[in-house]
Amino acid sequence: MKLTGKQKRFLRAEANHLSPVFQIGKNGLTTDMVEEFEESLGNKELMKVQLLQNTDWTASEAVAFIEENSEITVVQKIGKVLVLFKPSEKEKYQRYSSRLPKSNHS
Repeated sequence: MKLTGKQKRFLRAEANHLSPVFQIGKNGLTTDMVEEFEESLGNKELMKVQLLQNTDWTASEAVAFIEENSEITVVQKIGKVLVLFKPSEKEKYQRYSSRLPKSNHS
């Protein structure tokens, strides 16, 4: 899903109070982990993931890997914390996607 700058700003503001749900450690990032992120986002839509000090992955590498291997959009990268977004297919979990500012292009 391609987000506009305004939509990303909205999601970053919403994620401000969240704590990281997953951590990427010395075992790095795998497609299985990305699948877990997607499952978790199915009823959250928005979450943070933290890269620990002992990982060999950079935040930029993690962003590229997550976006290549899933439908997840990384809306923010601050230091070693990533903010992930994926709209939920279930209406009752559309806490953020239902309130996203409308894009001018659609």
